[in-house]
Amino acid sequence: MKTSDFFYHLPPERIAQRPAEPRDSSRMMVLRREDDTIAHDIFRNIGEYLKPGDCLILNDTKVLPARLYGVKEGTGAATPPRPKGASVEFLLLNQIEDSVWECLAGPGKKARPGARFSFGDGLLAGEVVEALPNGNRIVRFTHEGNFYTLLERIGEMPLPHYITEKPDDTSRYNTVYAREGGSAAAPTAGLHFTPKLLDGLRARGIQVGYVTLHVGLGTFRPVKAEEIEQHEMHAEHYCVPAETAALINEAKARGGRVVCVGTTSCRTLEAAMQTHGAIIPCEGWTDIFIYPGYEFKCVDALLTNFHLPESTLVMLVSAFYGREKTLAAYGEAVREGYRFYSFGDCMVVL
Repeated sequence: MKTSDFFYHLPPERIAQRPAEPRDSSRMMVLRREDDTIAHDIFRNIGEYLKPGDCLILNDTKVLPARLYGVKEGTGAATPPRPKGASVEFLLLNQIEDSVWECLAGPGKKARPGARFSFGDGLLAGEVVEALPNGNRIVRFTHEGNFYTLLERIGEMPLPHYITEKPDDTSRYNTVYAREGGSAAAPTAGLHFTPKLLDGLRARGIQVGYVTLHVGLGTFRPVKAEEIEQHEMHAEHYCVPAETAALINEAKARGGRVVCVGTTSCRTLEAAMQTHGAIIPCEGWTDIFIYPGYEFKCVDALLTNFHLPESTLVMLVSAFYGREKTLAAYGEAVREGYRFYSFGDCMVVL
């Protein structure tokens, strides 16, 4: 299957630059697989499409303010806002061990192994210890105090490149239930929920469970291979806690549906099934790539935003709903004026 099979045309003005206010006022396209119908609603009404006994699975990862601007030692001081001159941008991707991270670095020629950098007027220091074949760098950081507290002070939120207007409140790029720091990008389908809405769903008898998948930028890298089967996914760390595994298994036993919020929650559960043959408490790394032809082993319904053309995320949705129907739904979303991508509207496939 060719990558070009997943292309669709999106006018630039349909790319959402700011989140909906309030969160649950986003528009929602409702796709029913049983009769191939399409309806349009507002997200706050999501409960009307769920049933008592269903199990809603959310990814509780938290996006870190993981973009750092450093100055190479001996070339000046790095002070917020962004340093000038000899500055190098680092984006934290994956934590290797305490204070050691895999990072994107640019310009790379300034971040050779052995190079040392200062961040936040000396609050944080980093040394490049290795250049990886993919161009990323392994960086060892040294600091006093809590690393994540320092990040909150001197780091910037790594908003996607297509968001050109920095939001007034960058916390809107995290879900209201984000708690496990470690992502370079948000699980955006969850951005529509409010605490009140989640409480209302629980009151309806809908179970709410959490998994963690730390979203890396590899998820959003363009598929450059002509044939999608040749594309390699970047591995990401995931965790299915014991209480969530129990919720899922109980829901399945009583005939309830497992409704995944976002492609990240979906990949987490399908990776657990692929590895263990069942939903059990587990954690590890996954590079699962879901595209048409894949047989889903756990997920019964999917809530997701509208994704970039030819992306692995569109391929996953196409695997769940069908390629032609997915592209047709995207076409209708464009015609109906839906807002696309991270801060945009959503669709639920039932």
